[in-house]
Amino acid sequence: MLLDHYGLREQPFGVTPNPRFLHLSPGHREALASLIYGIDSGRGFLALIAPPGMGKTTLLFQLLDRLGNTARTVFLFQTQCDARGFMRSIMLDLGLGASESEDLVTLQSRLNDVLIEELQARRKFVLVVDEAQNLEDSALEFIRMLSNFETAREKLMHIILAGQPQLAEKLARPSMVQLRQRVSMFVRLRPLGVTETGDYIDHRLRIAGYSGAALFNRSAVNAIAGLSGGIPRNINNLCFNALSLAYAGGRKTIDSDIVREVGSDLDLGVLAAETGVAISSQAPEAGASFSRANRPGANGWAVMLDRIAPAGAEEARSGAARRIRATPGAGPALVAEPKWKEAAGSLAGRLRDRMVH
Repeated sequence: MLLDHYGLREQPFGVTPNPRFLHLSPGHREALASLIYGIDSGRGFLALIAPPGMGKTTLLFQLLDRLGNTARTVFLFQTQCDARGFMRSIMLDLGLGASESEDLVTLQSRLNDVLIEELQARRKFVLVVDEAQNLEDSALEFIRMLSNFETAREKLMHIILAGQPQLAEKLARPSMVQLRQRVSMFVRLRPLGVTETGDYIDHRLRIAGYSGAALFNRSAVNAIAGLSGGIPRNINNLCFNALSLAYAGGRKTIDSDIVREVGSDLDLGVLAAETGVAISSQAPEAGASFSRANRPGANGWAVMLDRIAPAGAEEARSGAARRIRATPGAGPALVAEPKWKEAAGSLAGRLRDRMVH
């Protein structure tokens, strides 16, 4: 229903790293080009550092796709293991299997045979280790030893360590000096600016089939850029919820007011401060309404649990709204709420009505 409302073929702000939606910002384009250049130049050891949510994994998938048949690749992301477990993961990803009885020396010998085969076939061998900040020091040392697979003229294995900034902190330790010296290129992904945020949003909407006027006006894009910190995953969450809220209110465009409402509802720190307890330990009372209208100074858009409130909650919300308007210090903005909020009511109720009809 929401897709039809906006003329979309599919959800533009999903949560999976779909390469179809990859938007190569100038920073992403530079990072991808650097990784490709490092592999083509035979540098051996590369590192990709990015804050969480920056599209690092999607970029790595794009890299592997670009390499195509020119390289045999291994992509590992379950990195919390010892050296033997790491080697078994490599062999399993190669489709070669690894029995529980095989020791580390045997596994290394088998890997060496694979590397020689790829060299003879004139293909590169690329090992990508995602979420490498989770690796134990012993596993990082083992990866350093893997880089010793080489001939007198070239490296037999190209290794990319990809991870969050904690990876850079780990590599900066004095105990990691030997590994750090082998990393010939450190590639970084930095948060998007305001213009890049707008381009990112437009790109995802276009891939999802949208072709009309701008869904997010300039003030909305500015607000999203600020609230998200330029992190694509945060941008996706804000945009998804903003589209849902606007849909519930029957609106076709999103402005900064909607974005700020969404940002407030996504702020877990505010929610924890309101409840006064750890979020995970607070169980709702039966039949309770969780509208933001139940607190002084509220300016939210009826948080998620309110949107699935039981029948009869509308009266409770109206009474709560009247109480807030009578609350000293509530502020004039609360008394004269935008008309679209009144039309929106409970998001869950609105969505249910649209699904029924």
